[in-house]
Amino acid sequence: MNIKGCTALITGASAGIGREFAQQLAPRAKTLILVARRTMRLEEFRDELTRKQAALQVHVFTMDLSKHKSVSQLCDWLEANGIVPDFLINNAGLGDRGSFVTSDFGRVNDMTQVNVVSLTLLTRKLLPAMIAAKRGAILHVSSCASFLPMPGFAVYAATKAYVTSFSEALRGELRGTGVTVTALCPGPVHTEFDTVAMRANAPKEKAPEFTYVAVADVVRVALEGIEHDRALIIPGLAMKVGMFLARLTPMPVLRLAWRFAR
Repeated sequence: MNIKGCTALITGASAGIGREFAQQLAPRAKTLILVARRTMRLEEFRDELTRKQAALQVHVFTMDLSKHKSVSQLCDWLEANGIVPDFLINNAGLGDRGSFVTSDFGRVNDMTQVNVVSLTLLTRKLLPAMIAAKRGAILHVSSCASFLPMPGFAVYAATKAYVTSFSEALRGELRGTGVTVTALCPGPVHTEFDTVAMRANAPKEKAPEFTYVAVADVVRVALEGIEHDRALIIPGLAMKVGMFLARLTPMPVLRLAWRFAR
């Protein structure tokens, strides 16, 4: 897909990777629809983007994606305003680091709703118009956590395994329609995600610094991947190699490693 002149809808657009997607798309897109929970952040960001790109149309929509009815409200608003996205970036996501047995189930439920249910529903709602136009791209922001179970990050990794699998299957279904689907699977990135995912008083865990990839590089590689119709994108050489080896490792070996890691 040629991104120039697109109408892109970005969830989780007020910070981190979602915000960077908006910044890098602003000089190339015709319209941006920015979706997040924090109204003030969205409005300030909209004003910043339009000051730099006078011809860019930016719409903001405040919603909580842990409530799946919000997706229907968003789509009703899009229809009422005659806005038809041809580039969907499902970026919003929640994490929760720690033992599952001590987890707060309200948090677990919100994470599942955001990472799985709302992502799926929004894709279902916007996809028919893309197919009818024979033009569109869907980018699901998954994670390297999707490639293997992760004790201490169990539900998050499971939700991202769904996202990656769903993206691959949907891509196969849409072959020949003019609509592409890509899964972006970043490893560690310096955003507020880890701070939000960390429970109060939990020991801070940090991946080796060499595994981190800058937010700007993650987004640049992702947009290049969209334009080259790539199915799966893993930013950073270290994570590419690491995930290649992880996916080749038999599960009994991983179980043994987890046993000695405890």
